[in-house]
Amino acid sequence: MAQDSSQQTPPAAAPARALLPTVVPALVVGVVTSLLLVGVSTAAEELQDVLWQDLPDALGVGGHSVPWMFVVLVATGIAVGLVVWKAPGHAGPDPATTGLDAPVLPPAVLPGLLLATAFMLAGGPSLGPENPIIAVNVSLAVWAGLRAFPRTREQSWVALAEAGTIGALFGTPVAAALVISEALAGQRIKGRLWDSLFAPLAAAGAGALTVSLVSEPSFDLRLPPFGRPGWGDLLASLVVAPVGALLGMCAVYAFPYVHGAFARLRHPMLTLPAGGVVLGALAALGGHLTLFKGLDEIAELARDPDGWSAGGFATMAVVKLAALLVAASCGFRGGRIFPAVFVGTALGLCAHALVPGVQPAVGVSAGVLGILLAVTRQGWVSLFVAAVLVASPGVLALLCVASLPAWLLVTGRPLMQLREDGSAVR
Repeated sequence: MAQDSSQQTPPAAAPARALLPTVVPALVVGVVTSLLLVGVSTAAEELQDVLWQDLPDALGVGGHSVPWMFVVLVATGIAVGLVVWKAPGHAGPDPATTGLDAPVLPPAVLPGLLLATAFMLAGGPSLGPENPIIAVNVSLAVWAGLRAFPRTREQSWVALAEAGTIGALFGTPVAAALVISEALAGQRIKGRLWDSLFAPLAAAGAGALTVSLVSEPSFDLRLPPFGRPGWGDLLASLVVAPVGALLGMCAVYAFPYVHGAFARLRHPMLTLPAGGVVLGALAALGGHLTLFKGLDEIAELARDPDGWSAGGFATMAVVKLAALLVAASCGFRGGRIFPAVFVGTALGLCAHALVPGVQPAVGVSAGVLGILLAVTRQGWVSLFVAAVLVASPGVLALLCVASLPAWLLVTGRPLMQLREDGSAVR
């Protein structure tokens, strides 16, 4: 006779003596992963200052002029193309085929991947650092961890490195806990969920604290305060989030075709400079705010939610999404989360400009939620990022409800990630 599910014995929790030995390795991995992220970001920022301020000032040209943006983006394509062509391992796999679940790469590949990432961050293509930095940290953690502790599992070091990097990227271990919980949902785990999260959460906490101590990460856009949600706010979120999801799915469906067009050029010294040319044209259309990963730029948008027309915000959203699509297709090493946040922010502010009754905090958070659901298919991370941008507890209930119609639009459809043969992943 089948046992009643309500009487089944819950999974046994791991004893403390099994968890304690994981604390020190987790803390070490968290600190090292965050320092590597900070190091690459700092180097890229220094190079960015040279490319976009010092050099154009010395030449007497505007750093945000159309000719200069075009020149720097094409030069960035040439520089990254040289790294991909000549560096050992060609700076890792095609970035269109990778996501947050990073592959373990040979150590010889990592310097080229780091150099290509730094050039990309400094030069202006619309990608973030998350995918390549996670790949580097995962590969280093596996390489060092298995040599120091040969009897440990590779997957344990992968989880620690991913958690530490995500905690550092978002400045909080909560994001890492959500990502890992979502990944564990499809796996059979021993013991309780919190036992599996214990060491990764320690790594994520160490990564987040390290970044907080050496820099000042902040996602709060300081938009006009949002208090108690009303019926109008609910309606706005139910409209903006699905629109964001539909806009994101346009890029998802176009991804294999744009990637295939660049792949026909066959050589990185052709594909990446060609991508730079297209990105230069897009920058001329959308302006300098549509360059780079987008975090500093969304802060500039948020400082003056009424500073642009609805058409201006819509143009920036579409151009940024197109720039993300091109940069991810032509071979620049980078991730898609941060530029997608810019797209969602511009979309939300466009909704506010069209209908002033849409509060900026509601429009931005709902727009970011919809775009991220389409681009990442990470439900918890999408909710977390959308909520943390406005730092208002009242918006969370709206986002949970708005995520339902947006999810219906994206679930079961292709991801913004390709297989090695160029076909879309579902």
